[in-house]
Amino acid sequence: MKKLLITRLLPQANLDAARARYDVTLRDMPEGLTIEEAAAALADYDAILPTLGDRFAKDAFTGTIRCGVLANFGVGYNHIDVAAAQAAGVAVSNTPDVVTDATADIGMTLILSTCRRAGEGERLVRADKWTGWAPTQMLGTHVTGKTVGIVGMGRIGQAVARRCHYGFDMPVMFYNRSRKHVDFPAQQVDSLVDLMRGADIIVVTVPGGGANTNMIDADALAAMKTTGVFVNIARGDVVDEPALIDALENAKIAGAGLDVFAQEPVVPDAFRALENVTLLPHLGTAALEVRAAMGQMALDNIIAWDEGRALPQAV
Repeated sequence: MKKLLITRLLPQANLDAARARYDVTLRDMPEGLTIEEAAAALADYDAILPTLGDRFAKDAFTGTIRCGVLANFGVGYNHIDVAAAQAAGVAVSNTPDVVTDATADIGMTLILSTCRRAGEGERLVRADKWTGWAPTQMLGTHVTGKTVGIVGMGRIGQAVARRCHYGFDMPVMFYNRSRKHVDFPAQQVDSLVDLMRGADIIVVTVPGGGANTNMIDADALAAMKTTGVFVNIARGDVVDEPALIDALENAKIAGAGLDVFAQEPVVPDAFRALENVTLLPHLGTAALEVRAAMGQMALDNIIAWDEGRALPQAV
């Protein structure tokens, strides 16, 4: 029986399915694997089911390699050096598709919460500081009819755009490095700055790491309208966090909604101090049926590798 390492606690259905077929070691800890721990795991296990925070960087692949597959739990895999893995003979997969709708729903949650100041209002009520309804109290941004700008028109970007277009009558603009044709009204622009300048609400859905690191920098944020709202449901490293903090503190933009952060679970104190930021603890796929589907997809890739078949979701 092959040895399988699962690096975080998964839904019980996933654990039962894994244990029915493999000799499973469950690492029930909130922290991800360090590079040294990742290297040791690659030497000790036939297969690994890792996730965000497990540091399978280039240096993790320099020693003895027993592992044949890293079946990542999650669509994002910027914590894995795929080139180094492949050079070491380790296949890598992820879990797309099953995360699309849930992540897009969190995007809408952040759009609405930030524009309508829901987090600020909830804190006001909980602190017993609400003095009653007033015509000019806590005026926010009306969402219906505003122009949304999508950074990265992949599965999740399109799902957000559809919700905005069909649900809120929002004109859709998008920036994508390659030409993209979609089945609903949307305008592709030629540059990120054009998008940041033209939209009222920006939603980032690109993969993290690589060329996308700090893609949303001070120049991109400076192009936004002062009434603009910025939402990130991608990866934290896509955004230059100090530049975003500066833009928020100095009212260069109206607000931000963030589900991801550059050094999770560390969240800069400056974000917590700002009332015009909605902060979520990476809830993008946090629904039991979604997480169970992700776990099963990861297991399906391990089984495919075990049986000598091509990985269904190879990256």
